[in-house]
Amino acid sequence: MTPVDLAHQDRLAKALQVSADLAKHYNVPVIYVGVSAATPSSVAHTPAEFADKLGKFAAGQGELHGIEASAHAITSHDPRTDLDPTLLKAVDETGADLVVMASHIPNVTDYIWPSNGGTIAGHAKASVLVVRDS
Repeated sequence: MTPVDLAHQDRLAKALQVSADLAKHYNVPVIYVGVSAATPSSVAHTPAEFADKLGKFAAGQGELHGIEASAHAITSHDPRTDLDPTLLKAVDETGADLVVMASHIPNVTDYIWPSNGGTIAGHAKASVLVVRDS
């Protein structure tokens, strides 16, 4: 399972590559998980439009890397505050045994607010590989 933020695809290159490399090496599919609000956003106006865009993203990744890829779109009332529990639920829903996710270089705010990668790694029932962007 690879969580993706379609609004920030440019920051996901390394994690997407690692995910694709592992999928090729172990001949396993990748499920790209995206979380969106029910309200309009910069990515999509409706949950259905978001699911369609995520599906096209997954298909594009599959074609680009020569892997089996699918999408799992989730609608949340408040993706900012619900992201961690929503992603943890997605691990169970998808049956993922590995989560490959992007992270940032830790900074001072990580002492106040935990990173998504750290929270998922600490609580998921699956293994978690956190890939730093730089």
